[in-house]
Amino acid sequence: MDIPMLENVENRLVAFARRLIQAPSLPGMERDAAELVRREMESLGYDRVWIDEVGNVLGLIPGCGGPSILFNGHLDHVDAGDPDLWPYPPFGGVVADGQLWGRASVDMKGALAAMVHAGGHLKVLGICPPGDVIVAGVVQEEVGGLGSRHLAETLPVARAVIGEASGNHLRRGHRGRIELSVQLAGRSVHASMPELGVNPHFSLARFLQALRNLPAAADPVYGDSTVAPTLVSSTPASANVTPAGIHLVLDWRNIPGERTQAVVAQIEDLLARSLEEGCRGRVELASKELVSYTGAVLRYPDEFPSFTTEPDDPFLVQAQACLAEVLNRPVEVGIWRFATDGGHLAAAGASVIGFGPGDDTLVHTVREHLPLDQLHESVAGYLALAQMG
Repeated sequence: MDIPMLENVENRLVAFARRLIQAPSLPGMERDAAELVRREMESLGYDRVWIDEVGNVLGLIPGCGGPSILFNGHLDHVDAGDPDLWPYPPFGGVVADGQLWGRASVDMKGALAAMVHAGGHLKVLGICPPGDVIVAGVVQEEVGGLGSRHLAETLPVARAVIGEASGNHLRRGHRGRIELSVQLAGRSVHASMPELGVNPHFSLARFLQALRNLPAAADPVYGDSTVAPTLVSSTPASANVTPAGIHLVLDWRNIPGERTQAVVAQIEDLLARSLEEGCRGRVELASKELVSYTGAVLRYPDEFPSFTTEPDDPFLVQAQACLAEVLNRPVEVGIWRFATDGGHLAAAGASVIGFGPGDDTLVHTVREHLPLDQLHESVAGYLALAQMG
C-alpha cells in the first residue's frame, strides 16, 4: 500500500500536539482540550464533528460501505505532581532535542493529535476509506473509562485502534483491573480494655497473610493474575479506641478469561476462613460514580475488562502486514502491561488492536516525553490502518 504523506503539515501536527499539552485536562476537566480537538477536526475538513452527551469529541469521515473503524484516544491525564521535578514545565509543550515534553505527551495527546491529523490527510488527499473512519477523543479514561464506556453503548463499531503507547508496534490485549472492597466489622471498645471488644485488625492480619499465598491464575502470554492490597481505613478514627470497622481496597489484575464473579467468590471464601469469632466480613465489587464536564453522570462497577485479540485474528494479521509495508520495518505484536479502554470496546464486540507512539515506561512519570519521529511515523500508521479493507 502506497501512503502519500503531506510533509508541509508536519509542523502543524507538532503545533497541535503542543497546544493539547498546554491545555491541562484532568478527568472531569477536559472541556478545553475537547474544544481544541473539535476545532482542529473542523479545520481539517472532517465531514461531521460533534461532542456527545458525556463530552467525548468525535469526527467522522464516511467510508465506502465497508466495516467501520474507530481511532480511540483519551483527553484526560494523571496529575503532573511537583512541577519542579520535571526537566521542562509539565504543561509547557516544550520541544527539545527532537522530543516533545510534557504531561500527556505519551499518555496520550501525542497519539490523539496523530489520529486527528491522519483523518485530515484522508480529506486533503481525497481518499474515500473502505469504511467509516471515526476519531474519538474520550473523557475520563484515567479514572475508569467513562467516555469509552459510553461509546461502547452508543456507537457500535466493527474495529477499533487504541492509541496507548506501544513504540509504534502493535498490541493485542492486556490484563484487566478489578477493584474490590473488603469490609470487616467488629465491636469497638476503649483501648484500655480490649478484651471486651472484637478487634477486626486481627482478622485482617489473618486475611492478608492468607492473601499472599492465594493461588494465581496463569496464562502463557499474559502471565499471572495478581492482587495487591492498597488502601486501608478504620472507624472510629481515634487512637485510643479499637475499631468497629475496617475497609480494605484490593487491586486485582485479571488475565483474559478470568471472570469478576469468580474473583469475588475466591476472596469471599478466603475472608470467611480468616474471620475470628465475633468478627463479620463482606466483599464487594467496588463501584464508582463519575460526573463529566458536560454534567453527565455515570455509575458503574469499578473494573477495566481484560481483552485479548487472537494472534490469527484477520484484523490483527492484516494490520501487521500493512504497517510493516508502510513503515518499511518489522512491526512486532505484543501486549500491554496496563489496562486500557480497549477492554470496554472489545466487550461490546469490536475487534481491538493497539498502536501508538511513545515509550510506555515513561507514562505517569516526570520524564514523560515523545520522540517527534515517532509522532510523525504514527500518522503514517494510522492513515494506513484507516485504508485497510
